[in-house]
Amino acid sequence: MAEPTVRMSGIVLASLMFQHVNSNSDVEGLILGESKFEEQITISDSQTDHIHIEEIYHVQKHIGCHKLNDFYSSVGDVNMDAVQKILADNKQENLIGWYRQRRNTEQQMTFREKLVHEKLKSTLSNPHMIFMLLTPSKLTAPGSTHRMEYAAFVSRSRRFVNIPVLVNNLGLLDQLSYWKVSAPCSAVGFNLTMKKHSSRFFSSNGGLREVSEVNDMNESLQTELQKACRDVEESERLVESLQAEVSSLRKKLSEKKQIEAPPDGKLPEEKNNLLLHQAVRTLFSCSPLFHTQTLTLDGFPVANGCCSSEQEASAAIHAQENRMSPPHPSRTNPRKRERDVQPRRQRKRRKS
Repeated sequence: MAEPTVRMSGIVLASLMFQHVNSNSDVEGLILGESKFEEQITISDSQTDHIHIEEIYHVQKHIGCHKLNDFYSSVGDVNMDAVQKILADNKQENLIGWYRQRRNTEQQMTFREKLVHEKLKSTLSNPHMIFMLLTPSKLTAPGSTHRMEYAAFVSRSRRFVNIPVLVNNLGLLDQLSYWKVSAPCSAVGFNLTMKKHSSRFFSSNGGLREVSEVNDMNESLQTELQKACRDVEESERLVESLQAEVSSLRKKLSEKKQIEAPPDGKLPEEKNNLLLHQAVRTLFSCSPLFHTQTLTLDGFPVANGCCSSEQEASAAIHAQENRMSPPHPSRTNPRKRERDVQPRRQRKRRKS
């Protein structure tokens, strides 16, 4: 079931109060406006979508009666001719209820007010009618301070329910409450002024020109944003594919290193190229910094003490040359040399 709510502007409420203060007795009249149903959908992560239907009565204008009991009799019967006379140029479709102002009374409907309200609903064939009650009272004895209380009532199965009244510029309301309210009951001067100057601010479809331009700009921005999002998505997918390829190559490289590694698990030690080292020593003998293989963190050469003397380096070079040169026949077969030497000695002895 929809929850009814009355919304009105501060100007209309102030006008009702002003009319009552300037009168010597109680005041009553008709309320013009619009009643409609609004559907609000609340989306949350904890539960499913919650649909809330609200029946809103927008009070936009009031017409006061010249005297009490003007459009109904003492027994509560409604006189439609009197109602049409009070409405004058206003449309009957905009009639959404009536109001009563009583001094120094409680905020409760009397039996006559309930009876008139039910007869007004049946006469106008409008079940959505409201009744507003304003009850001012004095707070101080001299009458310098007054209190004005207001309330609204609707009937549901002949049971009257007090419904909340929200004023647009009082309380914590949303910022859109001002231009959500339509104004079918506007004054004649307002309509003439709007027709005269509307072409400067409104387009042919009734919307603001600046708003349509801002909407066009927003649509173009949304298009560019969607394009940028697609580009970012494509680049992210490309990065993901490259990362997957790099990880697979790293995995293959680690497997290859494990296969080529020696069985004992020790990596072969790196050997220096001593021949190249000797050539550098010979060419750059005057620059000892070229003879080193050690660098600082900043990239500057430092005299290396690993080869402490040139003799050790030359000995290592000779050993490397011996390994690279073919073996001498005299060194490979020493027994044969001994056999050759012994006959020579015997020959020398014979000659002697």
